[in-house]
Amino acid sequence: MAQCVQSVQEFIQDSFVPLVAALCSEEAERLTRRNNLSFAELVRPFCRLTSEVHMRDPNNQLHIIKNLKIAVNNIITHPPQPGAIRKLLHDVVSVSQPAEGLVANVITAGDYDLNISATTPWFESYRECFLQSMPASDHEFLNHYVACMLVVSSSEPDPVEQFLKLSQEQHRIQHSSEYSYPKWFIPNTLKYYVLLHDVSTGEEQRADSIYEEMKQRYGTQGCYLLKINSRVSNRGADEQIPDPWSQYLQKNTIQNQDSYEDYTVVSNKNTDHLISDGIDSEIKDGLSNNFKTHPLQLDHPSGSLDSTDYMKASTSLQDSKKSNSGTPHGACLTLTDHDRIRQFIQEFTFRGLLPHIEKTIRQLNDQLISRKGLSRSLFSATKKWFSGSKVPEKSINELKNTSGLLYPPEAPELQIRKMADLCFLVQHYELAYSCYHTAKKDFLNDQAMLYAAGALEMAAVSAFLQPGAPRPYPAHYMETAIQTYRDICKNMVLAERCVLLSAEILKSQSKYSEAAALLIRLTSEDSDLRSALLLEQAAHCFINMKSPMVRKFAFHMILAGHRFSKAGQKKHALRCYCQAMQVYKGKGWSLAEDHINFTIGRQSFTLRQLDNAVSAFRHILINDSKQPPAQQGAFLREYLYVYKNATQLSPDGPLPQLPLPYINSSATRVFFGHDRRPAEGEKQAATHVSLDQEYDSESSQQWKELEEQVVSVINKGTIPSNFQPTQFCLNRYSDNSKFPLAVIEEPITVEVSFRNPLKVPLLLTDLSLLWKFQPKDFGAKHDGETKEQSTCDEDMVGTEAIAEFLINSEETKVARLKLFPHQTGELHILGVVYNLGSVQGALSLDGIDPSIGLQTGKFVSNGLSVRGRQDLEIQGPRLNNTKEEKTSIRYGPDRRLDPIITEEMPLLEVFFINFPTGLLCGEIRKAYVEFVNVSKCPLTALKVVSKHPEFFTFGGNTAVLTPLSPSASENCSAYKTVVTDPTSVRTALLSSASSADFGVGTGGSPEVIQVPLPDAVLLPGASVQLPMWLRGPDEEGVHEINFLFYYESIKKHSKMCHRVLRHTAVICTSRSLHIRATVCRSNALGDEEGRGDNMLLFVDVENINTSETGVKEFHIVQVSSNSKHWKLQKSVNISGDKDTKLASRERAKLCFKAVRCKNSEENYTFADIVFGNEQIISSASPCADFFFQSLSSEFKRTHVQSHTHASQRAVKQSFDETVRLIQRCSEVDLNIVVLWKAYVVEDSKQLILEGQHHVALNAVGKEAFSFPQKQELPETVLLKFFRPENTPVPARPTPEQLSNLIKTSLHYPESFNHSFHQKSLCLVPVTLLLSNCSQAVVDVMIDLRHKPTSSEALEIHGSFTWLGQTQYKLQLKGQEVYSLQLKACFVHTGVYNLGTPRVFAKLVDQVTLFETSQQNSMPALIIINNI
Repeated sequence: MAQCVQSVQEFIQDSFVPLVAALCSEEAERLTRRNNLSFAELVRPFCRLTSEVHMRDPNNQLHIIKNLKIAVNNIITHPPQPGAIRKLLHDVVSVSQPAEGLVANVITAGDYDLNISATTPWFESYRECFLQSMPASDHEFLNHYVACMLVVSSSEPDPVEQFLKLSQEQHRIQHSSEYSYPKWFIPNTLKYYVLLHDVSTGEEQRADSIYEEMKQRYGTQGCYLLKINSRVSNRGADEQIPDPWSQYLQKNTIQNQDSYEDYTVVSNKNTDHLISDGIDSEIKDGLSNNFKTHPLQLDHPSGSLDSTDYMKASTSLQDSKKSNSGTPHGACLTLTDHDRIRQFIQEFTFRGLLPHIEKTIRQLNDQLISRKGLSRSLFSATKKWFSGSKVPEKSINELKNTSGLLYPPEAPELQIRKMADLCFLVQHYELAYSCYHTAKKDFLNDQAMLYAAGALEMAAVSAFLQPGAPRPYPAHYMETAIQTYRDICKNMVLAERCVLLSAEILKSQSKYSEAAALLIRLTSEDSDLRSALLLEQAAHCFINMKSPMVRKFAFHMILAGHRFSKAGQKKHALRCYCQAMQVYKGKGWSLAEDHINFTIGRQSFTLRQLDNAVSAFRHILINDSKQPPAQQGAFLREYLYVYKNATQLSPDGPLPQLPLPYINSSATRVFFGHDRRPAEGEKQAATHVSLDQEYDSESSQQWKELEEQVVSVINKGTIPSNFQPTQFCLNRYSDNSKFPLAVIEEPITVEVSFRNPLKVPLLLTDLSLLWKFQPKDFGAKHDGETKEQSTCDEDMVGTEAIAEFLINSEETKVARLKLFPHQTGELHILGVVYNLGSVQGALSLDGIDPSIGLQTGKFVSNGLSVRGRQDLEIQGPRLNNTKEEKTSIRYGPDRRLDPIITEEMPLLEVFFINFPTGLLCGEIRKAYVEFVNVSKCPLTALKVVSKHPEFFTFGGNTAVLTPLSPSASENCSAYKTVVTDPTSVRTALLSSASSADFGVGTGGSPEVIQVPLPDAVLLPGASVQLPMWLRGPDEEGVHEINFLFYYESIKKHSKMCHRVLRHTAVICTSRSLHIRATVCRSNALGDEEGRGDNMLLFVDVENINTSETGVKEFHIVQVSSNSKHWKLQKSVNISGDKDTKLASRERAKLCFKAVRCKNSEENYTFADIVFGNEQIISSASPCADFFFQSLSSEFKRTHVQSHTHASQRAVKQSFDETVRLIQRCSEVDLNIVVLWKAYVVEDSKQLILEGQHHVALNAVGKEAFSFPQKQELPETVLLKFFRPENTPVPARPTPEQLSNLIKTSLHYPESFNHSFHQKSLCLVPVTLLLSNCSQAVVDVMIDLRHKPTSSEALEIHGSFTWLGQTQYKLQLKGQEVYSLQLKACFVHTGVYNLGTPRVFAKLVDQVTLFETSQQNSMPALIIINNI
């Protein structure tokens, strides 16, 4: 149970006090009425004695009474009606509510922290009122009157006569058979005569003389002169006199309410005007304590009571509280008068009441002893009774129902009970216990169950209250009493009193579990209020246990709340549910939570606490509800109804926040710009960005890099500090730390993600964005004032509304809402505003596609919809840069909903015409690009940037080089061609071009390409078509190629400098040709012009195309070379075929002779070797464009690979420059372009595709490919950890490089005729040509002593001897050719290999010699014939 203000002993003592009746004359009542009080009310605050009192028991032992309280009540001659008592108890509980601002107890149990009110004043008020309003009963005497005060005013003509009349009236009420109520303790009731004297108006002398007469007549101990009303009414009102009555008058007890009096009885008798006057005057004066009809009447009064009882019933206690607080009490009394009243009660108790009780106890004791014929003392008698043989008590079930048995008033059993009650009232608990115990046995023997239960009840209480606790509390007595009252006597009122007393006693002994069981046992259907209060106390028992039972507390609180609700106690019901909610909240008891919240919402709505009601219903809807759809629909309708009522109270207030549907704020996306146009026929619009595309961080980074690249080129290599990458679509992954830029008159689309957590559809109507706009003129630097959204602001920002937006059950759906800014400034998108409603027949709509409803508008709301808003609050990213940010939780800003509206900018649209989706690797295709300016201002500086510039070209810079646009015929060549002369077949046709003409080598980025707009400006509304050549990437597969179009406005703006447009082309390439090429030095030293530098080029072409693509065959139509130093001279293929055809998986080998060219370092020499009838001019667009682009991408690739060694190379930069010259010997700078045609059959129609492949040759003898070979992945090996070591770049050239320094060639006749008969030795002159391939000076040593080591060589080629010097030492300058004359001597005929001289070379300043590798290339055979 909850904590009480009083201890259990104080509670029981105050519940059973001696009752004193008060009978006043009309004049006396009038005197007290001057203070707005009746006589009984006047003395009530002073009825507790402040000092100890002594009395003697029947054994003449002194007994001390502490803290005694008496009760003085007006005489009421009719028992209170049960209905009126119920009404009174209802009101007592109703007005007693938790104090405002009361600090609740915080109880921690396990993982629960509960705020629970420690006290329950409404229960204590109920209990006090219940005990005081119990009607007197014949089976007990505790609430029978012990004495009667007769009160007369000193101002009456004959006060003594008046006393006599009152005394007669009291006698008649007690002894006449007309009155069965009230009950009196003993026949000779103590009468105490009180003379009331009004000090302010009465004569004191007269009062004193009358008092003297009274003393003579009634004795000094039987009368009293009480002086009141000392205060003069004209005294200063500022004097503050305490008001001790208010607390008592608010506790509206039955005794001071004459409303229960049956007035008709009194008035009909007309025997005593005093009673009717005394009572009727209260009615006439309309006192605060009088009952009128209560506003909360029960709907169905019980059958024992008819509705007239309620009409007689009084005003509610709420009214009484108001009247009490408004009416001052004791206005004519001073503090001295207070003391006089206190003194009067003391005197009455000491001199009158207690001696009378002491005397009555003695008389009863004597009577009992004499009747029983026992020994003098009851004590000794009880000992004998107890020590004798004990008769076993029968169980309740064995006893027959004799609750109707009545004893006559003079029965000895009742005298024992009467004596026990008197002893109990004066706190003589030991004697009382003995008497109760004796009476209990007698009653049980007689099977008088009602009497026995009463004796058991009081015996248990007496045993508990005995000082020193000689015996334990007999709880079984109480249980038997409760069972008897309830089951046999059917008296729930007495059973309830038993439970209230026993539970309080058990609680004081910390037996909370037993107390809770007792309280719960008495809950029944006959009284909701009692059941509610007892269940609440049981819940408090569970929470106050040693180990608190939190869930039992919550469960019983719910039960109590339910019963409070049935009893009409809405506030208490709401409080119980709220306290229980603390336990169920957030613990997964979702259905219980829903029930509690629903009830809290209902009760709050009934009490007009609309905010609380809305909050409770909101919780039901926003939790992941496990309710069935029908129940959720009911919850939603209830919520909408409550919400509507709440909003109607303040229609002009701010829009309320709605809980449904959920908005995933972080998933909000913002898109700037118009929606993308769909493709029209052959025209395909640039893909750009749309909300339908998924965000890809990798591609987003690529676009950012492309934009940075072009901005860097525009700004001469630097990126401006205020550069902000263009972001068209902002989402949770994009960088939202800066304010995004939007352009005036271009729409802003906000995509909001809604989720419906319910199993019923939600219908949002009139859905639009909520925003705030601050106009600013960025040109004038003038800040405007902030203007909130309103209907008249449509000229600033246009808002698009969605008329109907249906979200099906448990569906996540996005809404795209648009704003149209018409002014520059700062826009803040705050949230969404909409009407929330449910749909009629909601359950049947689950299977319907919501889009149908949106199109036709056929979803009809069921009439309940409320307007509200939800804010879009987006939390920025977690900051994690500095140490401070890492150690604390901080979030950066997210500004995606706060765009800045900038001035007008041009807007470009790009369309691609005849753009292919599939190409062969290396295939050249011509398409057209259309640029359209759809804005109102001109655009300029149009550029395109791509990571794959080798994929496309707009043609060269010069009109001469760019061919005219051919017609759209598919067989028309994309190349510029010239018909060739048949005689020039297999020999090179030369032309030259500068790389600068094709945008390469100008120092800019090769990825940034200027779009050749006519006049470099595109006017508003204008469009221009330009040709674009595409080349299929060299690697097969699907390629995504990103184009970023960059453009600017003619006018420079402060906020936005440029704009971009994105396009992603997806090209699927299939395999075509694979080309390998090697170059090696020619052994022939001289070319046609007699120069010693020429090479052989071997080209290996393989058709690796698979037949699925429909390619029949490839024709190699031309091979071209491009280089600053080398050119192709002629084809040396033996084959006579003019055209080289390759079917699937066929391979062709081509051989060409290359020679050094003489042109300047600036220009590239293009040499075309044509295999067909037409020469493709390789130095013109688009052939040259793609060549130069592949050149730059090749350069970039090798540059990236070699970049890792750059740092090491820089360290060793100091080694001799001549070494570099040697290394250059083996380097070649020759690029090959193989041009081809492919014949494709498609839909029984033959197409001719054309294309080109590039091979870059860098070194002699090193194989090069048309595209990089894929490296085989090594097999899995163990992971090894090692420290990377800087491998030093060798400071010396490698042996391989040195062996290429000198090129040697032997010149001799192929056959030589000699007559060995004439001369036995044959001498043949041989010339050894030595050519220095490098620019450095080289020392050469020729050794002729070399002999073939293997015997095979001797067998195949005969042996011969060199004549003359066997060793030569020469020095060759750079590029020098030296001729050395030698003689070979043969002795007989045969075939000889002259390639025996060994040639060694070394740099002038080095020691080590290296042998040249030329000797091993091929044998130099000579045939010696004999004539």
